[in-house]
Amino acid sequence: MKNFLLAIIALILVLTVSSVFVVIEGQRGIVFQFSKIKRDGDGDMKVYEPGLHFKFPFINQVRKLDARIQTLDDAPDRFVTSEKKDLMVDSFVKWRIVDFSTYYLRTSGSIENARSLLKQKVNNGLRTEIGTRTIKDIVSGERDDIMAKALESAASSREDLGIEVIDVRIKAINLPTEVSTSIYERMRAERTAVAKEHRSQGQEQAEIIRATIDAKVTVMLATAQKEAQEIRGEGDALAAKVYADSYSQDAEFYGFFRSLEAYEKSFSDKSDILVVKPDSNFFNYLKDSKKAK
Repeated sequence: MKNFLLAIIALILVLTVSSVFVVIEGQRGIVFQFSKIKRDGDGDMKVYEPGLHFKFPFINQVRKLDARIQTLDDAPDRFVTSEKKDLMVDSFVKWRIVDFSTYYLRTSGSIENARSLLKQKVNNGLRTEIGTRTIKDIVSGERDDIMAKALESAASSREDLGIEVIDVRIKAINLPTEVSTSIYERMRAERTAVAKEHRSQGQEQAEIIRATIDAKVTVMLATAQKEAQEIRGEGDALAAKVYADSYSQDAEFYGFFRSLEAYEKSFSDKSDILVVKPDSNFFNYLKDSKKAK
């Protein structure tokens, strides 16, 4: 009997717990009954606000939806301007569910479906606005206008998807990778050409400076050699004059002195052999003792 009562109490607790569900703040609840959405007296989908609610245990199933502000931030998309130029636009969207019945009917309660449909709608608005402008217009200051028009265009998602688009923002506008690479290569080629031109001009100036310096060095060396030759000539002339003056004062002594120097150089080594004629003038002072005096 006691075990039976415990079983009854446990069953009552299970039924009580199963018949209660809580919807927290920031969420909304939808109740299904045998896989069909539970509706109110007017036939509209019944959406449960935050709080404590009751349901039939094992018959009703609860699906909770996020009512907070969501962010749609996917990869950049390609858009075409009025001049048929491609741009990669990176944008994000702030949105939230305001009509849970419409939202669930259009997306089956899947946030991925909601993001896909919302992205398509926002991109259509951006594509329309970007397609009427040039790259210069977009980059130079019309980005705010584009975002405002895209936000207006996405306002229809409230009726279509039960979603309110709060804000549409463009984070970055870039050229496609292949276009950027082409532009960078062209810029690099232009800079390389300019660098080569400056380098060639520098080499030309270097050659001019080098030639000027070489010419100056050549002139300086020639001038120095000329002055050296002149000084050497003046020295030789002075030496010749000194010798001439000395010789003119006592020619006989000078001849005798020069002969002694010749004898000394000729017989500096004992092994030296000199073959001359006996009547040669080389021994003139040796033959005549009077001249030696």
